[in-house]
Amino acid sequence: MTGPLDLAPTGALRASINLGNAVLTNGSSESPAGISVDIAHELGRRLGIPVELVLWDAARKSVDAVRDGEADVCFLAVDPVRAEELAFTSPYVLIEGAYAVRDDSPLRSADEVDRDGIRIGVKTGSAYDLHLTREITSAEIVRGADGVDVFEEQGLEVAAGVAQPIAAYVAAHPGLRVLDGAFMQIPQAVAVSRRHEDATVAWVREVVDELIDSEWVAEALARHGQDPGLAAPAGGH
Repeated sequence: MTGPLDLAPTGALRASINLGNAVLTNGSSESPAGISVDIAHELGRRLGIPVELVLWDAARKSVDAVRDGEADVCFLAVDPVRAEELAFTSPYVLIEGAYAVRDDSPLRSADEVDRDGIRIGVKTGSAYDLHLTREITSAEIVRGADGVDVFEEQGLEVAAGVAQPIAAYVAAHPGLRVLDGAFMQIPQAVAVSRRHEDATVAWVREVVDELIDSEWVAEALARHGQDPGLAAPAGGH
């Protein structure tokens, strides 16, 4: 299968990889791995061109790279603010946002967090930062390099993040617990600049739909030690 070279004007597919999302990317900055890396290489294979990984430590930097022409594709949570500049495929992975609190916190579930006097630590520019900025009306959002870091450093009441890393953080830090329920579902998709031709965007979307429907996504997640149940359902796009 071949695709539109409009996607990769330099002759190599420059894939913007967010090392800060442990569900999509694992390994190290020297040897990154994970489903986002696998999808990048699959797109490059179908185009018949090499893949260059452009690595970042935050989603907002990955967005900026595609917006500014430093990269061709990125792997992000779908969000209406980002969609003003980026064209998204169907979500291929569905993960959840979770809250962590200290054991002595009176909070028991995610829907109790939005109240006066509660400060929520979030990673600046993350999908859950964008979501909570729209949804939170009474609690205070405190931004930093990472939700759990600012939670610790400033003694906040709540830390927000992706469910799996939040659970791992709680497991490694006695005296904390995860609140019941999710505060959002985070659909992860491939994104390209809206400056591309319609045919280019359509081609990327078709490839991702095929990867979902063929269970390639579920198999890739399992290969990298992630729950294959995180894969978006076939035919759901």
